[in-house]
Amino acid sequence: MSPGSSPPVGPRDTEALARLFDTLQQGLFVGDLRADGDLTIAVSPHLKLMLGHAPETPDADVRPLDPSRFVDPQGRDGLMTLLSRDLFLRDHLLRLRRADSTPVWIEITAHAEALASGDGLRLFALLRDVSERRRLDDQARELYNQLVQAEKLASLGQTISGVAHELNNPLATILASAERLARLPADATIKRGLEAILGEAERAAKIVRNLLTFARKRQTTRAMVDVNEVVRDTLALRQYEQRVANISVIEGLAVGLPPVFADPHQLQQVLLNLVINAEQAMITSHGRGTLVIRTWQDSTRDAVAIEVADDGPGVSEDVMPRIFDPFFTTKEVGQGTGLGLSVAYAIVEEHGGTIAAQSRPEGGAAFVIALPTGVAPLQATTRKAAPVLEQVGAGAAVLVVEDEAALASAVADALTDAGFLVERAGDGAEALTRVENKTYDLVICDLRMPRVDGPAFYRAIAARSPELARRVIFVTGDVVGTEAERFLEESGCPWLAKPFRLADLLRLARGVLG
Repeated sequence: MSPGSSPPVGPRDTEALARLFDTLQQGLFVGDLRADGDLTIAVSPHLKLMLGHAPETPDADVRPLDPSRFVDPQGRDGLMTLLSRDLFLRDHLLRLRRADSTPVWIEITAHAEALASGDGLRLFALLRDVSERRRLDDQARELYNQLVQAEKLASLGQTISGVAHELNNPLATILASAERLARLPADATIKRGLEAILGEAERAAKIVRNLLTFARKRQTTRAMVDVNEVVRDTLALRQYEQRVANISVIEGLAVGLPPVFADPHQLQQVLLNLVINAEQAMITSHGRGTLVIRTWQDSTRDAVAIEVADDGPGVSEDVMPRIFDPFFTTKEVGQGTGLGLSVAYAIVEEHGGTIAAQSRPEGGAAFVIALPTGVAPLQATTRKAAPVLEQVGAGAAVLVVEDEAALASAVADALTDAGFLVERAGDGAEALTRVENKTYDLVICDLRMPRVDGPAFYRAIAARSPELARRVIFVTGDVVGTEAERFLEESGCPWLAKPFRLADLLRLARGVLG
């Protein structure tokens, strides 16, 4: 043997390499890659296991990089392009199919040589199953996206809070003025115009309230809830989107349902998620659809049931067991977080209820929520027309504390029409000066004002005149999830959300004075 030459490979060396090949816990592949398919020379036992083949499967039948293996056909074209150009690649990610067609993420490091025939490559490759690592990476990415989204919502909530206050004040002025004018003698044309103003202002007020409800965090507050009312409020949120997307809604709401002890905002969150999911499924499937929402009393379980059903593609059998799992979604990347149904499940379970999904025989999916009932049935009610302003004031002295001059004027005029003796203060500081120098029977006060706000004003008069503090009515344009909400709960003061109807204000004033 000449100096510097390599010793020949003997039988023992060949056997050692074979044992290493068989025992190495990595997928090893030696074979030829051609445009029309693969030719396997050798694969390691671990690669067979990785791809779902039995150990006794002949090596020639295991073609890990055959075109049929690729979930994305373009993935193989890209692999061949890289190998033909560089004859080497490291940690290249592929999405392949196992023997049972389930997908698997594979990372490949390989060296290639051009075949003498010129129609392919001889490949020596190391393949690793990185599906679990990929799943954890995706989950971490989803968690990060959720944190980013939560921060965005927190900032959005603060912005909407200010915007809502600014919108609710002019809306309250419009409502109060239009309602007062609507009660004066006028011809039919003016009456219709005023009714249109009232209706549209109330519609705008509902939109603002719904924005506050879903953009702000709030403490869980449970009460006896009319499920049908929550359903109607939820559908009102989606009315415009459904009309634009050609989605018709069928309501089958049972009358006389018993109440449920629930947080209406969380229940609305659950229903809104189900409705939006149904809309997206129907639009993706056939561009339109029919949404059916039913309620009924399940006497066998002492529960109220709510069903949200659609005529979309339904839920496949392989998806059904995982539909409530966190981060599981069948939507395209960027179209869903996979948290909506898991959050809905958690909310319903926290309320002592159940939620179940099923595919409908006639097509589509249905979600059924069952919530435990309360203690007494709700009576079916009809919405009454606002009563005519009565002379309920009987000379009672009222102080209106409001920094919005137009709104203060509209409220003062309405109270004067009702027989009150009204004075106005532009903020809490001016109001404190007035109550020190004069006795009032009632105070109607805004919560958010410059200099001295509503809570500070209330605490000051509670210390000086506890009797007057029991006759304070607050009005506010932003309560949900704020310090104002906690203040109102602690003080026990009656309050109205802006914009309000004059009839509601007069009814509340009469109750406080009574």
